[in-house]
Amino acid sequence: MSLFSSLQRVAQPASSWVRRWQNWLVGFALLALAVLACRLWPHSPLRDWQSSSTAVYDDHGRLMRLTLASDDRYRLWVPMQDVSPQLVDGVLLHEDRWFRWHPGFNVYGLARGAWITYVRHGNPQGGSTITMQLARLMWKLNTRSPLGKLQQIARAVQLELFYSKRDILEAYLNDAPYGRNVEGVGAASLAYFNKSATNLSLPEALTLAVIPQDPTRHLQGSSTDAPNLISPRLAASRNRLYAHWLQGHPRDASMKPLFALPLNLRPLSQLPFEAPHAVEQVLMTRQIEGGGEDSRVTTTIDLDLQHTVERQLTHYIAGNQSRGFHNAAAILIDTRDMGVKAMVGSANYFDRSIQGQVNGTLAKRSPGSTLKPFIYALGFDQGVLHPQTVLRDVPTSFGPYTPENFDGHFLGPITATDALIRSRNIPAVWVASQLKQPSLYQFLHDAGISRMASEKHYGLALVLGGGEVTMQELGGLYAMLANRGELKPLRLLASDPPSDGTRMLSDEASFMVMDMLRQNPRPDETTGAQPSHLPVYWKTGTSWAFRDAWTAGSFGPYVLVVWIGNFDSTGNPAFVGVDAAAPLFFQIIDALHAERPQLAEPIRHMPANLKRVSICLASGDLPNQWCPQKGMTWFIPGKSPIRVSNVHRPVVIDDSTGQPACPPYANKRTHVEVYEFWPSDLQHVFAQAGIPRRKPPQNPDCSNAGAPDGDAPQITSPLRGTTYAIRLTRLGQERIAFTATTDADAHTLYWFVNDAYVGRSAPGDSLFWQPQTAGSYNVRVVDDHGRNDQRPLGVSLVE
Repeated sequence: MSLFSSLQRVAQPASSWVRRWQNWLVGFALLALAVLACRLWPHSPLRDWQSSSTAVYDDHGRLMRLTLASDDRYRLWVPMQDVSPQLVDGVLLHEDRWFRWHPGFNVYGLARGAWITYVRHGNPQGGSTITMQLARLMWKLNTRSPLGKLQQIARAVQLELFYSKRDILEAYLNDAPYGRNVEGVGAASLAYFNKSATNLSLPEALTLAVIPQDPTRHLQGSSTDAPNLISPRLAASRNRLYAHWLQGHPRDASMKPLFALPLNLRPLSQLPFEAPHAVEQVLMTRQIEGGGEDSRVTTTIDLDLQHTVERQLTHYIAGNQSRGFHNAAAILIDTRDMGVKAMVGSANYFDRSIQGQVNGTLAKRSPGSTLKPFIYALGFDQGVLHPQTVLRDVPTSFGPYTPENFDGHFLGPITATDALIRSRNIPAVWVASQLKQPSLYQFLHDAGISRMASEKHYGLALVLGGGEVTMQELGGLYAMLANRGELKPLRLLASDPPSDGTRMLSDEASFMVMDMLRQNPRPDETTGAQPSHLPVYWKTGTSWAFRDAWTAGSFGPYVLVVWIGNFDSTGNPAFVGVDAAAPLFFQIIDALHAERPQLAEPIRHMPANLKRVSICLASGDLPNQWCPQKGMTWFIPGKSPIRVSNVHRPVVIDDSTGQPACPPYANKRTHVEVYEFWPSDLQHVFAQAGIPRRKPPQNPDCSNAGAPDGDAPQITSPLRGTTYAIRLTRLGQERIAFTATTDADAHTLYWFVNDAYVGRSAPGDSLFWQPQTAGSYNVRVVDDHGRNDQRPLGVSLVE
């Protein structure tokens, strides 16, 4: 029993020791589970505790604006990985060397602070860790009393339980006070050093590391308006930190000369405030769309281009105050990716007298004649005309609508190109009246022009600016022309990917309109032609009652739209597009070209389905034998309307009477004279303009007096009533020969299939045509006297 008792007495301490360790292990396990539960318990991220500013940059990473957070403080959240490691290490070295190991509070630091503050009555020291400082900032604690300090410790422990050390340090770096209304290293680095927290030098990083400990004293004496050196107190604190820094980073001793150099802090009043209208549009768009967590926004604006446009616009308005020019707006778009490179919404953002904070590029205004190029493009696509079609600029009524020209005069026959360049209203309205699907209204609706009334509301007045568009919408339309008919949305955010676009016009129609606009001479050109090194494709517009003056166009890779007017729609007789807006338009282009001599158009290939044909300049039709002046025009085979000209016609004159001879002409002495046969309305316009036109003579004694002899051409191939069978595998490759016999006086034959011009041939030669589909066709030949023949043609497919 004595042995057993002895063993029992030895075993009891051992078992109690085991039980104690088990209790400790269980306690640690419960504590670990509690910490894990806190970490896993749903809680908001620390960055959501405070609102953030937004830093807006241009496309080269230059700061355009740093906005205030909702509490009127500059506070820009920067992720830990985007903060300079030197700044992070400097903060830990200066503020809390034991941060990575303590549970949120440091007993030694608290005891030391209490001893100095309450026992020795020295300068108050709180002994706060980074976690405790973050707790004070987040919960707005008063930590000057012992009770407040206990609350701070409790909140610090709460933070340590729920968040990782990295989260806590990241939050402190973004919330630390940096004087005035600047908080966080992101806002401080931008505000004071004009650079991101990633790119700080060692002197700058250590300067920011010491400011939060006493921001008021460290920044005392610094100016709010002019750059100034850091205060001696701040420099001394930074240099002391650098001395401690060298103990752990001896290699940085080589940077000691940098700490002897003066270091300037930029005043908050000099924070950038660039492109205000563009920035505010970006911020408003982010707010409407819900924004995002990223406090950094990169735009498509190029500040170099922005400043150039601003300088030219400001100088132009200042020099034309005497003409009543007080406000203007401009937008520059890169057609390659549709990025807005410059946006000036008013002549002076800070001028209340002109409502300068209104973004004129978003205002709905009457576009005047700036929509006319799209009318002609639609006409090209719908086969209404080609660039050299001769239109009538004569008094014309379109139902109840009787438009007039801007100058009140009429020019008679005018080519489509000249009508567009000289902005004649009657021809443009006539072209619009011939459009089917789409009409101009449907085209604008499909192009995304917003807030349009019904089509009946506008009628044909829409052609002359009866509707309203914004400058950004107009710029998008002109960029669509430059991009060969593909409409793409404008981009103001660099994060928005370029769109593939929507086809609105054919490649051919867009090319032809651009070629017409290129022929528009600059207002300051005396030669009547543009310099060839940088062609400009441009059009002006003037709204009703002289409320808006426009010039829109493209050059190199850019589209530029310029507006002169007043936001309150007050009219001014000087608000004429070519006189008011065009000079500013070209001043901006010249300035941009001077700064970028290498500026050139993007390489764009010629449209595949576009041909050049010879035409008679007087009529715009294929020349007959008597046409005295010929030219060339662009032509879309199968679309563009074409016929043989009949303006110039021969008349057989009887030598004895001087009147048209009566047929037959055998045994009579006659000669042939060529006259111009113009319609009566054009003859009237010629008479009003004082332009003499020799009237064709008449002989009432006989019919067909003076008509020349000659037989019409006769088609010999294809044979009448023949159906051509083409193998399915050879479709588009087989050719059918067109030939015809002609009178001896015929020199040229013009061939048409279903009234679409397909080519020309000499008498006795064949023209070869390739059918693309099976079907029934009508083949017609016209000689250069206007005589013609036609016959049906069938094409079938066989296996």
